[in-house]
Amino acid sequence: MAKVPGVRYVAKNMRVDLELIASMVAPGTRVLDIGCGDGALIEHLFRTKGCDARGIEIDMAVVTRAVAHGLPVMQGDADTDLSHYPDHAFDYVILSRTLQAVEQPREVLRQMLRIGTRAIVSFPNFGHWSLRWQLLVTGRMPMTKTWARMWYETPNIHPCTIRDFFVLCQAEGYSVEQWLAADEAGRRAPWRRWPMLANLFGEQGLFLLRRSSGEGPPH
Repeated sequence: MAKVPGVRYVAKNMRVDLELIASMVAPGTRVLDIGCGDGALIEHLFRTKGCDARGIEIDMAVVTRAVAHGLPVMQGDADTDLSHYPDHAFDYVILSRTLQAVEQPREVLRQMLRIGTRAIVSFPNFGHWSLRWQLLVTGRMPMTKTWARMWYETPNIHPCTIRDFFVLCQAEGYSVEQWLAADEAGRRAPWRRWPMLANLFGEQGLFLLRRSSGEGPPH
């Protein structure tokens, strides 16, 4: 991983949940972080696990700042640019809190598991009890720190629940090797053995996926 000599980059906005994602990544592996923002996770994986980590980010201003700090980040769009990568180019492909904002989530997941052996996906859980309660009481789209914009201007065009994601993985033939529910700060919630409770009380879900054995990469 190329870095600017003498510069130690420490991202100012490192989310706590990214540490949970990093814990799913094996040391010394090849990693692509989609929607990597300022490159906080890339830097963390490089420093703590010696990974060959790189990222793509749609916001050119953010890309410019990351590159200026020596991080291998390029401008790109998850919906259109993943098809340019060859099969099996990475050990892990990560999509953190972005699945609900892409135009074609099923296709993005397929591309992730074509170019990577494993995919790590995190997303805010639209099945959380507080969102259900707001919708029931007010009859309007709920607002939280995560779902913080009005429905007509939000970038979150495909909200889903933890239960929805399990169903999608089964339909698409993805093996869930590891999963957990977490609160907004990224702390683990104790719902590992009870998916229905995770769907009700988990503020976000994190999944480590792999293609089912015997299946080739999706087209």
